[in-house]
Amino acid sequence: MTGRPSGAVERGFPHLEVVRDALAALYRRLSVDSVEQFAVSVPPVDVALDPDEELYGGVQRVARALVRHFRLPDARVIVAFREMDLAAEVELSAGPEYFVDLNRRFKEHRRDIGAALAHEITHVYLHRLELEFPGVAENEILTDTVSTYLGAGWLLLDAFREDSLTSQKLGYLTPEEFGYVLAKRAEAFGEDPSVWFSSPQAYEAYVRGRTRAEEDGRRPPLAGAGWVARRRYGHDRRLARSRMRPGQSAFDGEGYRFEWASGVRVSFRCPRCQQRLRVPLRGEVRVRCAGCAQVWSVDT
Repeated sequence: MTGRPSGAVERGFPHLEVVRDALAALYRRLSVDSVEQFAVSVPPVDVALDPDEELYGGVQRVARALVRHFRLPDARVIVAFREMDLAAEVELSAGPEYFVDLNRRFKEHRRDIGAALAHEITHVYLHRLELEFPGVAENEILTDTVSTYLGAGWLLLDAFREDSLTSQKLGYLTPEEFGYVLAKRAEAFGEDPSVWFSSPQAYEAYVRGRTRAEEDGRRPPLAGAGWVARRRYGHDRRLARSRMRPGQSAFDGEGYRFEWASGVRVSFRCPRCQQRLRVPLRGEVRVRCAGCAQVWSVDT
């Protein structure tokens, strides 16, 4: 896992499509019932080290709490500190023991040990699920996304801090992307993560991510789309109907795509699980997502 103790921090939403692909992959791999087992996030008290707590015992306690959160009863995590460029890394094997190395600087900066372990133990969880993306960077984005959506990655966003001289961030998502995924989680489970942030910069990034997440529910062909977006959608729909024929490539719009399948259909991401929904152009209909079981009102 990367960690930037100083220097400029990448901002905004440069990895958002990969994040959405990661959410879709998670829902494809797990049933809705399995995802809902993570409705309660790991609480701060379980993953914070007390200042006077013995270091190695405290680290093992936090690691066990995260193992329990991810329902990995057979996984024993052995943590060591060493000099390294990364913030942390894990050795993945068949188990039952997993070895996590933490950067030696965490000995003096205990505050973020839980965040580093959350990312690495999510690697273990995904390894057990046999869920991965092909590229190294994409796989790390998958790990951050799953950790956050399943209730441990709020620690990674809270590790984001800036002052006039330095900045620090853990993980591969930008702070705003962490906020986006947290907002998706909050919407799904009715949980407010903002009460846990000790970093004001983390809270600000969460608010920006939440704003972006809310926009997903206001994009055509969803019935809640705004007037300007609906006008653009109507224009694109007319073009698709006049130009598309069997065998022709899809016609892309702003967050939606027109495709041919026994007539023109519109495809768009489910606002919750980000899987593609494909609907014939029939006006106002209600669509049930097979991935997360949510029902959406759409106006095609």
